[in-house]
Amino acid sequence: MKKILAFYLFLFSVYSFAQTKVSGVVLDDKNKPISYSTIAFKNSPEGVMTDENGKFYLESKKTYTIVVVSNLGYSTKEITLSGEHNYDLKIVLNTDKEIEAVTVYSGKTSKKNNPALDILRKIWERKKKNGLRQFDQYKYDKYEKIEFDINSIDSTFMKNKIFRKMEFVFKHIDTSDVTGKNFLPIFINETLSEVYGDNINKRTKEVLKANKYSGFGNANNDGVNAFLKDLYAEYDIYNNYLKFFDKDFVSPLSRTGIQVYNYVLADSSYIDKKWCYKIVYYPRRKNELTFKGDFWVNDTTFAIKSINLEASRSANINWVRDIYIEQEFDVLNDSVFLLKRDHMMTDFALTKKEKANGMYGKRTTLFKNHNFNEKKDDKFYREEVNYFDKEAYTKNNEFWEENRFESLNSNEKGIYDMLDTLKTVPKFKRIYNLVSILGSGYIQVGKFDIGPIFSTFGYNDVEGQRIRIGGRTYFGPNDYWRIQGYTAYGFKDDKFKYGILGKYMLNKKNRLILSAGNRRDVEQIGVSLTTSNDVLGRSFASSSFFSSGTNNKLTQVNLSTIGLEIEPVKNLNFQTTFSYRTLESASKEFKLDYFTDNTFTTTASKIKQSEINFMIDYTPKRKMVGYGVDRIEVDLNYPRFFVNYSQGLKGVLDSNFSYSKLQLYYRQPLLIGGFGRLFSTLEIGKTFGTVPLGLMNVIPGNQSYFIIDNTYNLLNYYDFVADQYTSLHLEHNFNGKLFARVPLLRKLNWREIIGIKAVYGSVSDENKAINASGLNYIAPVDGYLEYHAGIGNIFKVARIDCAWRGSYFDVPEARKFTVRVGFGFYF
Repeated sequence: MKKILAFYLFLFSVYSFAQTKVSGVVLDDKNKPISYSTIAFKNSPEGVMTDENGKFYLESKKTYTIVVVSNLGYSTKEITLSGEHNYDLKIVLNTDKEIEAVTVYSGKTSKKNNPALDILRKIWERKKKNGLRQFDQYKYDKYEKIEFDINSIDSTFMKNKIFRKMEFVFKHIDTSDVTGKNFLPIFINETLSEVYGDNINKRTKEVLKANKYSGFGNANNDGVNAFLKDLYAEYDIYNNYLKFFDKDFVSPLSRTGIQVYNYVLADSSYIDKKWCYKIVYYPRRKNELTFKGDFWVNDTTFAIKSINLEASRSANINWVRDIYIEQEFDVLNDSVFLLKRDHMMTDFALTKKEKANGMYGKRTTLFKNHNFNEKKDDKFYREEVNYFDKEAYTKNNEFWEENRFESLNSNEKGIYDMLDTLKTVPKFKRIYNLVSILGSGYIQVGKFDIGPIFSTFGYNDVEGQRIRIGGRTYFGPNDYWRIQGYTAYGFKDDKFKYGILGKYMLNKKNRLILSAGNRRDVEQIGVSLTTSNDVLGRSFASSSFFSSGTNNKLTQVNLSTIGLEIEPVKNLNFQTTFSYRTLESASKEFKLDYFTDNTFTTTASKIKQSEINFMIDYTPKRKMVGYGVDRIEVDLNYPRFFVNYSQGLKGVLDSNFSYSKLQLYYRQPLLIGGFGRLFSTLEIGKTFGTVPLGLMNVIPGNQSYFIIDNTYNLLNYYDFVADQYTSLHLEHNFNGKLFARVPLLRKLNWREIIGIKAVYGSVSDENKAINASGLNYIAPVDGYLEYHAGIGNIFKVARIDCAWRGSYFDVPEARKFTVRVGFGFYF
């Protein structure tokens, strides 16, 4: 009995922080939900809008007794509250027959004679003169707080066996003032920094001053904070599109907003002694990447004073139930409105069902101490390549108490102690380690990692079933030296294989890294056009469990390399490598033979080749996690350009051939506002000199049943060989833009994908002449072409592509059509 009483007292204390709480649903007289109704406390500016299903939650720290419910086209209704907490109200609004032109506002609003649109056009005209844009240079202080919370906490959740001996965490349960859901904080991170900008030269720089983690991370963190920063990218509400989770949401202030939003001039009032208009907006159609909410705008500068955005619940985005954004702007003087507070909350969940457990991701950013027109030279804005300030991560509690822009509440203060305590609980350690293994692919044993576990099993026609075990030294994610390797065994060929690689960072500031390694393995050559000297790499084509046709054109590779790389400028990498390799066929059904004399009578089957390689790799806007020899890419949505030059050294270590090879690679992802993302990849290469099959460029085919980037779906391995080539891949993902217009497809949230792949190449007469492999160098006169169309986001994880061959039909057993599948977790 005492425990039950204590539990209810605890719940009472949790729910008593706010004075008035109201939730429910708004319906019409036919019992259908009314979307985007306004719910507000009477005689108060505090209010919310119902969602697409008519549901709402409203909370205030003040005591109110009446809420006003309104929607243009319906009679306004006042609801008297029975107490401080009023949940699951059912509010029915009747159609107001006295309002003229009801059709204008009950659903889609008019684009003509709408005062809200006149104000919106004024915002467009003035947007470049508002905020920081009107200054040549600027500087301000920034405080950012990021928090993750488990939400929809109830008694059933708390009784779960997984929380036995960890019940103390529930002392930190809180209630969201946006959704009304209970939540349990599990992560918090705070950052203090100085931000500098130059609008003339379009340069920005952020200088980290202090950072504090919750207990999951520290100065040697595993990239959690960097990932979260990418998850919550910077955005400007005045832009036409706001990018979240690799999706383009249409801003309500966008010039294209008229096509996707309804706008209503709802109110006008003084705010901070400035006369402002209130405009309510909501989507015209479901399933599009849009918001609902309202904003207050000044009547003379047409600068935004405050704005609220809530993502449409039906928006075509995975694993996200809701997105809430609030921004407040401060009036610096009569004409300058500066962003003062930016709050974003994302509700992550496996399902969009209201009561399902999920996770809140919150970011609150505060800005102050602005200075203007203090010019800095270009050297100041040059980004550090590998800068890591350990002192920024070791500030004490007294520093944070003095320098936070706003105080932490009691629950936030308790997160640090709770998580430090939680890490000492053996059961939690086991759970945390399991999550770490699934995320990294490695099992940590002391200072050594075993893995990656996802490469343990494989199959091909030469090795049969294959097992692989690997590992690496691991003192922390930012190790300045690392040794890693693997051993593998094929049950059919009864042979062991191995690879070992060592890296050492000679200079931390510019990432000068020395590496050396050796690999003896069976490999499918020609799975990518660009040359790779990756000692530990292994292609999907060499070890796929499922493939079409024969997979016996494999090569025994013995590769040794020593290399040096440097990154003198952020994301600009120079690398030089010396390599020695031997190549010979791993299968009796496949040959790499070549003629060794001018009479074309003597052949050799083994290639011995020394090579020196120079590479320039430029990846602007790439985001990386870590400072050691190995770093983690946050995502692949950045352009990439690299040039690779290789020189064969005949006679060096008994090398067979002298040649020069030049390759160029350019990849560009491009967000096309409101219409998805286009990926384009261009590859060009030429080999100067005479080389055998093992050193040629094999146009990469795809004999698996899966989608593999930069391969040709209807080409088999070695169908197309070239010593000079040009390849172009174009693929566009509409992100559901077209299907959202089709009623029967709208709810499926499928995404349309189209693409085309083309390659042109040829082989010189000299290279044809020395070929003794039995493989005919057939290069199609008009090149090779294929195109594909697919549907993505099937059950949120699957993609199916159909591919058609457009040319080169005279190759033996040419496939004209195929289906490929892919799997992945994408927003």
